Amino acid sequence: MSVLIAAPSSGSGKTTVTLGLLRALTRRDAPVRAAKSGPDYIDPCFHEAACGQPCPNLDAWAMPPDRIKALAAGQTPLIIEGAMGLFDGAPPDGKGAAADLARILDVPVILVVDAGRMSGSVAPLVQGFAGFDASVNIAGVILNNVGSARHEAMLRRALRNVVVLGALPRSSNLSQPSRHLGLVQAQERADLEVFLDQAADLVETHCDLTAIETLLQPLQSSGAIRGMPPPGQRIAIANDAAFAFHYPHLLDDWRTAGAELSFFSPLANDPAPDADFIYLPGGYPELHAGRLAANAAFLDSLRRSRATIYGECGGYMTLGDVLIDADGIAHQMAGLLRLETSFAARKRHLGYRDLQAAKGPLAGKWKGHEFHYASTIRTAGEPLFAASDAEGQRLAPMGLIADHVSGSFAHIIDVA
Repeated sequence: MSVLIAAPSSGSGKTTVTLGLLRALTRRDAPVRAAKSGPDYIDPCFHEAACGQPCPNLDAWAMPPDRIKALAAGQTPLIIEGAMGLFDGAPPDGKGAAADLARILDVPVILVVDAGRMSGSVAPLVQGFAGFDASVNIAGVILNNVGSARHEAMLRRALRNVVVLGALPRSSNLSQPSRHLGLVQAQERADLEVFLDQAADLVETHCDLTAIETLLQPLQSSGAIRGMPPPGQRIAIANDAAFAFHYPHLLDDWRTAGAELSFFSPLANDPAPDADFIYLPGGYPELHAGRLAANAAFLDSLRRSRATIYGECGGYMTLGDVLIDADGIAHQMAGLLRLETSFAARKRHLGYRDLQAAKGPLAGKWKGHEFHYASTIRTAGEPLFAASDAEGQRLAPMGLIADHVSGSFAHIIDVA
């Protein structure tokens, strides 16, 4: 068995608790792995840094149970960080909530509660979560933002019938910087190791690690699963601070099927390697647009290539004609798709997507998601995907396909 770290709502402190647990247990030579609920590219990199083990995404909306069980299985115990609140999922029925993972994997939940502005009211809150769904086992609570020893005593008295696994004091030095898509990436933090050790110190001092360790047992594999077929035998993948958003399970699918993967850095002006398929994942190209526009070796290699080229979100924008940054400055991109995008005119696009492509490297049906603030200023050409949202509502067609080049704002999670 493993454990799911969840909370009543976002902002309760579950990421800090998860990172602190991972680093504290690793420092004690207690083997542990991490996983992240839902579509998320940033938290898993922090998890990997905290424990030194790969961190898969487990998405109960986009992935079938067998895929989730296969990704979670292993001899090393697993700590899963939930997303949003424990029962918060996609409309109309909440599918994809962290609670779905608890049910699928039959793992207990540790509920992280921000108790900074409550005392006795913590009891009905926790009891409500514990009694809401009998199929979700809340094994204990970690209290966060505790103001003093007296405050902690009040909270523990109110929770006398609940297992309190820890009470973390307020700690302003553990706040994390963010930008429009979420936290700053792990590789961008020069103080990452200091931050992780401080989180571990906090958890080690104020949580019952021995009791938490008793919840951690290995998860057994459910056998073979159907993965995503490789779009080519030789696959070249852009990978740097501008193009870091790729899901490891998809790359593992390609490797398992025998594809040869290579990586290159557009920010370093690397030309795309000789390959059958060139993949530009999402990331933050808007933060490096001027540098990318000046990197002629990279852009010219895309223009000359006859490989199949596919871009997701940031990669899609890079394949277009123009990317306008937040300051309103227009940067010429690869010019392989008739597309102009802008961060000067920001609009949030967020949600799960059912996708279907009639042709191209992704011909077929897919589960994916969309999360970006870019606005499409101009577009022309043949759309790549027919799309609908989590409620089955038909959306405008997504993306573009032109000869051997295609892309969209959608991120593929799994085969539909």
